[in-house]
Amino acid sequence: MSLSFVMPVYNEARTVVEAVRQVLSVAYPVPVELIVVDDGSTDTTLLELAVIDDPRVRVHRHPVNLGKGAAVRSGVHMATGTHVLPFDADLEYSPDDVPRLLAPVVAGRCDVVYGTRLFGVNTVYQSYRYAMGNRVTTLVANVLFDSYLSDLHSCLKLVPRDLFSSLRLTETGFGLDTEITASLLRRGIRPFEVPISYHSRTHAEGKKISWRDGVSCLQILGRVRFARSRRTPDGGRPVAVRVAAHAHPASVTDGDVGVSRLR
Repeated sequence: MSLSFVMPVYNEARTVVEAVRQVLSVAYPVPVELIVVDDGSTDTTLLELAVIDDPRVRVHRHPVNLGKGAAVRSGVHMATGTHVLPFDADLEYSPDDVPRLLAPVVAGRCDVVYGTRLFGVNTVYQSYRYAMGNRVTTLVANVLFDSYLSDLHSCLKLVPRDLFSSLRLTETGFGLDTEITASLLRRGIRPFEVPISYHSRTHAEGKKISWRDGVSCLQILGRVRFARSRRTPDGGRPVAVRVAAHAHPASVTDGDVGVSRLR
């Protein structure tokens, strides 16, 4: 097993270097790489990343802002690890929790693991509305898919790379977070949940999600749940379709996307 962190960033000059430093400072039980995708930042994010000197880090840049979902999908397309893990650069999550996510996979108990934020335990929510919004959308997901998730919108979703790539993902914004889980649940996959810590930030500190994203989440849950399955011509299992989002191999630099390895 090996792990590819995928860190989407957009105008995170204030926190991105510290976020990278924290990820790299943890002792993991498996080899890791960190793919940072700068999603068309207009601040000094890219300059801040240039000071990082670690062979485990790769930086990929979108020339324009395509959305968090597009950034995650680009990073996964470049990943080489057996498993991928999105990880935000806003310091809301702690990489110290990641070894606990890896433990059940290393032990062979499961393949998909979610880091679950337990309401009121090792967490700080800046807004009651956001906390309750997560609970409501999680409840809707559980009802629609007959599941029992605790935290639909946890950033820490440890998924095998091949499985992630086989999902029919189309969302380019924050909705990708919902679409990943809905797609897994529809396939009958139930994530193993591990408790993690969480310290949310305010909008003044850079939090970008809004109530509109909650409405979009409900729409995505319904779309995935009631979508018609695509089957093979002989009536077999649904066809797995991979959708690449403005992503190119790490060795390519062209007019759309540039990729560089920090040395």
